[in-house]
Amino acid sequence: MRITGYRSLATVHEWGRPVGDVNGVVTAGVTEVPVLLVETDEGLTGVGLGDHADVERVFPALEGQDPRAVAWLYDRMLAHVFKSGHGGHVFGTIGALDMALWDLKAKIAQEPLWRTLGAADRFVPGYASGLDYALTDDELVAFHERWARRGFTGAKVKGGLDVDRDVRRLAAVRDVFRVNSDRPALMYDVNESWGRHQAVRLARQVEERVELTWIEEPVRRWDVAGHRAVATGIRAAVATGENLTGLEHFRPLLAADAVGVVQTGAVWGITHFLRVSTLALGHGVPVSPVGYNANPVAHAAAAVPNHLVTEVQDLSFPVGLRVDQEIADGGIVLGDAPGLGIEVDEDRIVARAASGGWSLPSGPHVRPADAGLRLAPQAR
Repeated sequence: MRITGYRSLATVHEWGRPVGDVNGVVTAGVTEVPVLLVETDEGLTGVGLGDHADVERVFPALEGQDPRAVAWLYDRMLAHVFKSGHGGHVFGTIGALDMALWDLKAKIAQEPLWRTLGAADRFVPGYASGLDYALTDDELVAFHERWARRGFTGAKVKGGLDVDRDVRRLAAVRDVFRVNSDRPALMYDVNESWGRHQAVRLARQVEERVELTWIEEPVRRWDVAGHRAVATGIRAAVATGENLTGLEHFRPLLAADAVGVVQTGAVWGITHFLRVSTLALGHGVPVSPVGYNANPVAHAAAAVPNHLVTEVQDLSFPVGLRVDQEIADGGIVLGDAPGLGIEVDEDRIVARAASGGWSLPSGPHVRPADAGLRLAPQAR
């Protein structure tokens, strides 16, 4: 089997509420979800999700290759764009392609990806996360009551600018989940909004009034000394890493004992999560992937020994994506469909795009899926 081309399109996720954090809010509650389809000469298609703006540039590293050699192809993509480094659009593109390759590998084996990766259990523990900064207190409570009814025992609350407001909301969410646990887990995410000079002081003010499981991104992502100061100055764990990419970005934090929960961005792909998890395991630190539409990295989370809990952001999926998983019993119950278990309804996505003005399919294979194979053009 050989990789022959790709197609790119975008759908939307309709949250039904404003979503965002201290750095910005999408008031309309509709966000774009890029979809990347990697094609083969035997008719199988791999699905990857996430930004892939540099796909035309990165794809030549995969063209004509056997998709089963995922680890080798991951390094081949990194080498192909070596001069640009691995961050931003280029690393997101590699992540989306990597996700599609793992989807293909499991489809070839005719099994769900969690089995291909060696997991024994389809259940992935989760915590509720509403991207809830813009919700009123009453809306926040109502939102989390739905998660409590599905057996969840913990949640994350966004904050950072008003400690008194944040404490009030954390306490309200804690009370919601007491129906399932005497001591619900509370994660407090300030999204890098504090400086090193104020982070310990503000975190301590919160801890005096509510018990935290972790505080997330208390300072800027690259501030090792700042993370270390928070880690030694409060009782809760410090969680960070979702905006870091290469392993060299994680090593200084781990070497300084400045992080208690290593997070990974789901949009960076499956291989990224596996490698970061191995690095964290060597330091005796748990990992927790951040949420993303359709929860694709949950398959990998089920397979690593130091997985702690996975962020789950919504109970529904993007328009035109059918996903073989269930949100129940306090986590994600993965299904038996081959690969990631994500089926793409292109007709529905295109219809939604035509009516709503969102992105239409693009790339070297803008054609009906049954129109035959055609190689992608060479990189310019």
